[in-house]
Amino acid sequence: MLERLQSLEDRYNKLNELLSDPEVISDHHKLRDYSKEQSDLEASVVAYRKYKQATEELADANEMLADNLDDDMAEMVKMEIAELTEQIEQLEEQLKVLLLPKDPNDDKNVIVEIRAAAGGDEAALFAGDLYRMYSRFAEAQRWKTEVIEAHTSDMGGFKEIVFMIHGNGAYSQLKFENGAHRVQRVPETEASGRVHTSTATVAVLPEAEDVEVELHENDIRIDRFASSGPGGQSVNTTMSAVRLTHLPTGIIVSCQDEKSQIKNREKAMKVLRARLYDKYQQEAQDEYDETRKSAVGSGDRSERIRTYNFPQSRVTDHRISLTIQKLDQILEGKLNEFIDALLLDEQTKGLEQIGEA
Repeated sequence: MLERLQSLEDRYNKLNELLSDPEVISDHHKLRDYSKEQSDLEASVVAYRKYKQATEELADANEMLADNLDDDMAEMVKMEIAELTEQIEQLEEQLKVLLLPKDPNDDKNVIVEIRAAAGGDEAALFAGDLYRMYSRFAEAQRWKTEVIEAHTSDMGGFKEIVFMIHGNGAYSQLKFENGAHRVQRVPETEASGRVHTSTATVAVLPEAEDVEVELHENDIRIDRFASSGPGGQSVNTTMSAVRLTHLPTGIIVSCQDEKSQIKNREKAMKVLRARLYDKYQQEAQDEYDETRKSAVGSGDRSERIRTYNFPQSRVTDHRISLTIQKLDQILEGKLNEFIDALLLDEQTKGLEQIGEA
């Protein structure tokens, strides 16, 4: 581990030199790539330097203790040795976590797709609750939310809503939301007060850059049609809505949120690129890599991951058996307790796998 950390520090120092090189400064792509690489290494390097300093101080303290010290001085040195030993142990654990393989998508924006599943109108209302929950969470992180496509139900809520969250690290925080979310509550239309169970599915896709997914114009069929639903005078009068069909995979994306056909096409292309990237990643994962699946569940969109129980005001994440009695706060976007626990669970299982290797 120490050899690897030293190589990371050497690379970090080299990047400092490169970022001061006029040739690199004048090259936008190199400057961006080197800056990101340095930023990714910084936490590990800072912790490693603290570790080296603490081990040096511990060695000095042990040397002092070997000398003939008076009782008071010896007691002070022993206290320092105990503190440094504890600090070193904590830094070792921190460094193990920092050296875990990082998900390459963690820093990316995300496209979130919420769909009403079992439960009819009540499922659509719940899908609306989930959209509000994620919007509030994004707002608290100072991230931007942008609706791409939405289909409302007659009683409110959404049969389906697709939206993008722009924010550094959005995927790292929201990637655990993939799956089926279940709600247990008394619907407003239920006269007898009987609790109903409904579900909505959530898919969180990392935004794919152009270089990551190659799209050929001949593989995409573009259909244009009039928008429907809210939108003013342009609705049903201009062919502003766009539907993209990726012929090789059959993936279909439509967008009618904007009045401009060009803007709708741009948004639809982002979603198509993200869905293709997700498809290719899933195929590669199924064939070559089971690590993430074992860490956070299969990620299958049909897998029930969380239950929101209104009568008892509790939310339970079934993957880590965590129940929190703060349903109102969670629906207001306060998801950090779940996110932190899921991240810790992923890290713990990653460390266990390293220990077994």
